Order: sequence, then structure tokens, then C-alpha cells
Amino acid sequence: MAQFPHDKPHILGRREVARSRLFAVEELELRFSNGAERTFERLQGSDQGAVMIIAMPDPEHVLLIREYAAGFDDYVLTLPKGLVDPGEDIVGAANRELMEECGVGAHTIEPLVELSLAPNYMRHRMQVMLASDLYDQRLPGDEPEPLIVETHAIEAIPALLARDDFHEARAIAALYIARDKLRDEQQRLQLW
Repeated sequence: MAQFPHDKPHILGRREVARSRLFAVEELELRFSNGAERTFERLQGSDQGAVMIIAMPDPEHVLLIREYAAGFDDYVLTLPKGLVDPGEDIVGAANRELMEECGVGAHTIEPLVELSLAPNYMRHRMQVMLASDLYDQRLPGDEPEPLIVETHAIEAIPALLARDDFHEARAIAALYIARDKLRDEQQRLQLW
């Protein structure tokens, strides 16, 4: 791990400045190692964590979902994802989310990478999981309407990026990371 030339800032004070049903905004009064003082605000995240799933119905394809995104007031194409429930591990959460959002479960689920989103403003980490050996299984979810599940070639990421409805950075990064991992594994197999 890289060493930084400075100590972390000293927290002089913290207070909650706003709260909604979903979000809490915290204000931090900080003093940096050079003496500079600043006020930062951040969204508090869930300590339970979240998962995003790359579900592979076969070695060349991935399942994507079309769901309403309130932030854009439009439907977007993305990967299935959700919060980890209390008492649940990330593999169990990933399998449950797959069943709720895609109508499939997975016999094999492995952690791929952990991603964050806007770390200067929020404490939120998402575990990206690679799921394969899928089987039909539906669980009721918390979605207000049925999600549309689409199958796309994992090698077709550039074509997905050309679409107006595919732009979530975490989903894009996750697909590239999964595609590269799968390519590396395929190359190793061909060398044997």
C-alpha cells in the first residue's frame, strides 16, 4: 500500500446537518497536518454494504437489467445490485438480489472487486460479484415494477457505451474488470 506524506486530518467536530428517509448528511470540521482547517460534508452510508452482480448465463454473456433511476427520471440499463441485509453475507446477498431482480440464482458466486462511488462525498462501498452456473429461481423483491432482464455479450461493452441508457460508472468498471478476468483465465487455459 502506498504511503502518504501526511497524516490523516484530525476531526475537530462532526454533526448531522440533514436527514431524510434514505440519507443522512454529516458535516466534518477537519484540521490537516499543515494546519489548514476545512468543513466537509458527506453522505453517511450503510455499514451493511452492497453488492453488484455480473451474472453469466454462459461464458460469453452477461445479464443486465432495465430499471427506473429516479436520479435521472428515466430508465437505465445496469447490473443487478442491492444492499446486504442484516445477518447476510455478500454471497447470500448477491444470490438473493439475482433471484429478486433477474429470476435466477447462481451455484457459483465469487467476489471480483470492491468499488466506491464519489468517495469525497460518501462512504459507500460495493462488492462486485461474479456469478455463474445459473438456475431459474424467483424471489419477490422490493422493486415497484417488474424489471426487464436483457442478455448482452460481455465483449460488446463498446456497443453498450454507445447507448444513451447505459452509463452507470460502477457497472461499466465492473464489466471491464470481469471481461479482463475472463480473458486472462481463457488465455491461461489455452496455454495448457
